[in-house]
Amino acid sequence: MDLKEAMEQRHTVRSYIDRPLPSEVIRLLAERIQKNNEAYRLHMQLITENIEAFGPLLRLILAKGVRNYIILSAPAGPTVEERLGYCGADVMLYAQTLGLNSWWVGGTFNKKGVQKNADSAGTEKIIGLIAIGYGATQGVPHKSKRPEDISHYHGKAPDWFIEGVRAVLLAPTALNRQAFQIEGDGERVSMSYGRGAFADVDLGIGKYHFEIGAEREHFIWAEHS
Repeated sequence: MDLKEAMEQRHTVRSYIDRPLPSEVIRLLAERIQKNNEAYRLHMQLITENIEAFGPLLRLILAKGVRNYIILSAPAGPTVEERLGYCGADVMLYAQTLGLNSWWVGGTFNKKGVQKNADSAGTEKIIGLIAIGYGATQGVPHKSKRPEDISHYHGKAPDWFIEGVRAVLLAPTALNRQAFQIEGDGERVSMSYGRGAFADVDLGIGKYHFEIGAEREHFIWAEHS
């Protein structure tokens, strides 16, 4: 399975079976996380066999069986939320290629429990978690906007732009807002996101998905007008 296939197959899964991650899967995930950390000045961390990311009530009614998660953390700084969104999306889709399921968690986790298990270095900013593991189900597609609701191309849209927009609509966003605005003109593409607590995170997730769908060699990013 490649990242495009993973993007099509990945859906939010909140309940997991009691099956530990194999050591080889842990190694591959850790390597992918470290690669992103080094390239984008982040401090994402993989935590395995730990139930403290959620309180007892949430574990009972929502986050059933969550024992593995990635802490989306980084030193404080400009664009940190967008960078964490972008790299978190990469790790999440990579986990899908390894046969895992996932859930992007924004504000419903147990912050004290997470901080207790996090390496304190480089964690000035924690924007959420990605729960991972073997899902009790494969999840279901989320309700989606139409491509024309979030995008505009000056002239006839090329196939790569159409595929990029479609990929963005597969991305998880806070409250499933999908508040993207994507503009294309020739090979130049700009993307912005509406206001909100997780707007910059969602923008980073959306940019990663667009790059996977459109394929990076077809376009260049430009500032949104």
